[in-house]
Amino acid sequence: HAKESGMALPQYPVVFTKPPSSVVGNGDAIEIPAVCNSEEVDYEVELAVIIGKPAKNVKEEEALDYVQGYTVANDVSARMWQLQMGGSQWCRGKSFDTFCPLGPRIVPASEIPNPNALELSCTLNGEVMQKSNTQDMIFDVRQIIAFLSQGTTLQPGTVILTGTPQGVGFARKPPVCLKPGDTVTCSIEGIGELTNP
Repeated sequence: HAKESGMALPQYPVVFTKPPSSVVGNGDAIEIPAVCNSEEVDYEVELAVIIGKPAKNVKEEEALDYVQGYTVANDVSARMWQLQMGGSQWCRGKSFDTFCPLGPRIVPASEIPNPNALELSCTLNGEVMQKSNTQDMIFDVRQIIAFLSQGTTLQPGTVILTGTPQGVGFARKPPVCLKPGDTVTCSIEGIGELTNP
């Protein structure tokens, strides 16, 4: 995804936040805000990690011990707000209401011994847009948890989105964006499908 976006590979994980008001479940509608233009709202399939106990200054080799489970996420993004109108911060373009669909279930960490060996994909109106494997992540789950927990306590229930593969809409020629009436389905091996109109 970094390559297709014309961005250099980051030295450290890129961090932004999504508020609770951005979270919706499987089957809930993604709402395109009136402040967004009609050609900017994008999809991003991602593995979501749910923290199960307080995690601070965690070592990489122990990071998975703090995971309660995993689910599927769609990191819905308004690209104009992310890249042009957010004051060089990604938060605004990724934090609108309904911009963090999660589901369809939380799979216990014990059922996914290696979160970096999972097939994942995203389809838009039945057409495959993204298809990859979590082994291709720039930073693996252990690295992300260790990085985020340095000097900061990750509380139980914290949800971490771990990055998306190539195939996002704004990097396509021509670009593809989410529109009213679309249906987007994000799926991850061993977890299931997250579908949102």
